[in-house]
Amino acid sequence: MAVEGGMKCVKFLLYILLLVFCACALGLIAVGVGAQLVLNQTITHRTSPGFLVPVVIITVGAFLFLVAFVGCCGACKENYCLMITFAIFLSLILLVEVAAAIAGYVFKNKVITEFNKDFKQDIENYLKDNRTALVVDRLQEEFKCCGAANYTDWESIPSMAKIRVPDSCCVNVTVGCGSNLKEIYTEGCVEKIGGWLRKNILVVAAVALGIAFVEVLGIVFACCLVKSIRSGYEVM
Repeated sequence: MAVEGGMKCVKFLLYILLLVFCACALGLIAVGVGAQLVLNQTITHRTSPGFLVPVVIITVGAFLFLVAFVGCCGACKENYCLMITFAIFLSLILLVEVAAAIAGYVFKNKVITEFNKDFKQDIENYLKDNRTALVVDRLQEEFKCCGAANYTDWESIPSMAKIRVPDSCCVNVTVGCGSNLKEIYTEGCVEKIGGWLRKNILVVAAVALGIAFVEVLGIVFACCLVKSIRSGYEVM
């Protein structure tokens, strides 16, 4: 009875963890989509290795949701094969998450470099492409910055000679305010956005560690339940 009671407790905790897995899966998908949207706004070349990280996060989130469903079915029916499958897949997800975390750390500087190159290109095309102008203006207003390295990047564009800098560089955006350099942000967007990315990478890493801990518990509880089922104990 002690073993049976212990397995009932493990089964109950596993159900709770499965609910947490579903929440984590939805969270991972949301983080992946958010990261993809940010990269789409800041980097125009899709060949950067950094673009693989959000895709991996979204894929892991979707797979984790599916695995949680398999685990729920296995625990409910006390099915040995389903619980083994759940434990194996959860272990694979954990390994993929570790790989994604390493890739995110390795390629974070690559993403900043790509953004720096693309932003300078966008500055050159600012007056030639309305879509590019809208993206640059939105980034400069949102991050309170001007140019790639600093506001002097705009001086290298002959067509910007009369305007000096876009109005989106201004502290208080008004029509024509870019002609007065005393009213603009002087810090470059690459450093500003790079700092924002580094800050959010730390937040994502902390959340990922929490998810990994929960997944380890899930694997342990699943193995305990598998052992109980295999030993022939009836778990209610």
